[in-house]
Amino acid sequence: MDRVLSAVKPTGRLTLGNYIGAIRQFVQYQDQYEMFIFIANEHAITIPIDPKELRQNTKDLIALYLAAGLDPEKCTLFLQTDVDAHAKLGWVMTCMSYMGELQRMTQYKSKTINGETGITAGLFTYPCLMAADILLYDAKYVPVGIDQKQHVELTRNLAERFNHRYSDTFVLPEPLMASTGQKIYSLQDPTKKMSKSEENPKGTIDLLDPPAAARKKIMSAVTDSVGIIQYDPENQPGLANLLTIESCLTNESIDSIVERFQGKGYGELKKEVGQVVFDFLTNLQAKYKEIIQSGKIDEVLAQGAEKANYIANKKIRKVYKKIGFTITK
Repeated sequence: MDRVLSAVKPTGRLTLGNYIGAIRQFVQYQDQYEMFIFIANEHAITIPIDPKELRQNTKDLIALYLAAGLDPEKCTLFLQTDVDAHAKLGWVMTCMSYMGELQRMTQYKSKTINGETGITAGLFTYPCLMAADILLYDAKYVPVGIDQKQHVELTRNLAERFNHRYSDTFVLPEPLMASTGQKIYSLQDPTKKMSKSEENPKGTIDLLDPPAAARKKIMSAVTDSVGIIQYDPENQPGLANLLTIESCLTNESIDSIVERFQGKGYGELKKEVGQVVFDFLTNLQAKYKEIIQSGKIDEVLAQGAEKANYIANKKIRKVYKKIGFTITK
């Protein structure tokens, strides 16, 4: 069975966009692949974050993953910091990388173009750690959105470079792209991705938002003046966003939804999408609260760390031997 690996940073609350663009696919993938999913808490400190916030975010992420349907018996869930090999291979990948490669990475490049100051060395080199995260587990596939494909390309380059220099060691991963719902957009500015860092709270639906508040956000979502319900992302991005949200949460095709709403107004569509989101969050949050109260999280993380360490430690021993870090052959 092919192995798939993914991660999420505990730097904010998960959004509906995170669920549709990633978590929903993970639940499906766990029956098709050998899934490894971890909380990337080492990546979280590339920018300052309060320790209490980091702990709470980490706990919430695990609980929401489980509530969304990830099964510890089908996939491996763990904390990045519970596996020392991530940091060890991260340094090796840093030494395999070139400055020019890292300067072209989207996050660093966008911050420098915008004239931001106080950029940490960690923010500059984190793609090296991300490459290590993937390569440790011989993952064949990495689920990514359109804007993250660059990271997989760098990982492949570093793996090829290492394999060429030291002999075959790493599997070259491939991006795994979802066909629908790769990107959910802000409800207030449908030209921008729905994000944890959204400045306008009306633009983003958090998975822990009160369901009634989320429904209200849907009702106030920006649409257009065309007045026709059709799927046209270029000319009607706000409407296309709402249709994508409903399609992904109900598994009804966008074409079917559009057909049902022929001759009807935007208000009726918003009302239905709002109710779909309300019902989804109500169900998800009930499961989340049950998991938080059960104490299951520690058990899941311990189980995941044991399996992840077994695989990652075998790989780092192999890497250290090839590089020459170990004295004996």
